[in-house]
Amino acid sequence: MTLSRRLVLGSLATPLLARGALAQAPRPLRVVVAFAVGGLTDVVARILAEHMTITLGRPLVIDNQGGAGSTIGATTVARAAPDGNTILVGSVGHSAMAALYSNFPFDPITSFAPVALVTRQPFVVAVHPGVPATDVPSFLAWLRSRNGEANFGTAGIGASSHLAAELLRKLTGANFTVVPYRGTPQAVADLTAGRVDFMIDSQTLLGPLMADGRVRGLAVTSAQRSTMLPQLPTLAEAGVTGYDASAWQAMYAPANTPDAVLRPIADAAARALRDPGVQARLAAAGVDAFADPSPEAARAHLAIEVAKWGGLVRELGIRPG
Repeated sequence: MTLSRRLVLGSLATPLLARGALAQAPRPLRVVVAFAVGGLTDVVARILAEHMTITLGRPLVIDNQGGAGSTIGATTVARAAPDGNTILVGSVGHSAMAALYSNFPFDPITSFAPVALVTRQPFVVAVHPGVPATDVPSFLAWLRSRNGEANFGTAGIGASSHLAAELLRKLTGANFTVVPYRGTPQAVADLTAGRVDFMIDSQTLLGPLMADGRVRGLAVTSAQRSTMLPQLPTLAEAGVTGYDASAWQAMYAPANTPDAVLRPIADAAARALRDPGVQARLAAAGVDAFADPSPEAARAHLAIEVAKWGGLVRELGIRPG
């Protein structure tokens, strides 16, 4: 065979080999995060995706679609093909979105297939140092004395932090004015500047601000004390009987995705949560893994949360905007 003929055949074979390699390359798994880059849910999703990419042998690509009480990201996933190539990472807002948005066309339970129940984190009730309250009883007394004029900063109506504050309103009767922001960083900036009086938000975010005196932490919102901030009582310990609220993250796929397709993704998430390196990174972010991350646990947890937060939204007549 002449040199020129070998070159011609080689040039013809190269595109064919390239196409074959592309055909064999695993399709990326799109991970829709219903919140902005840098938020707690985004951080959790990226930590897990890194490990799951190795386990599944396919790249997991994060797609942040925040806003509108997590309905933007949820809508994208609900409309996606049920083929195991798109999953959602949502939080507390997922359980309240149908109650909050009366025209939302999807149901938080039936429009999605649970994949994994992954992490949770307590919120911190924190005030600006100018607020004359050093504990929960004095804080509630101060709120009542302000007759609804105290300002509460939140990342948005229907956000998990907002719902946590509304639960406080319901259980204590203390009134306040909700000030929604485009995101948590803007709300925190106004808290430290004294333009809002208090927030209920991530311990990872507010803990360092407590340490340098820019905010004063009063309590955590979970049923148990935080391992990150053990000096803070729970709201229930401080006298708000029955209070229990945490941020949590879970993975969902479009409804009707076959179990055989979902099982490898669920198993990869469970393996990631058992990995010591992943656990260390999650602990540094201030979150704890659920003991049972199974799809069945995710389904049961969501049903409880929908009843709790959806019921609260309807009872208090909370509406966006």
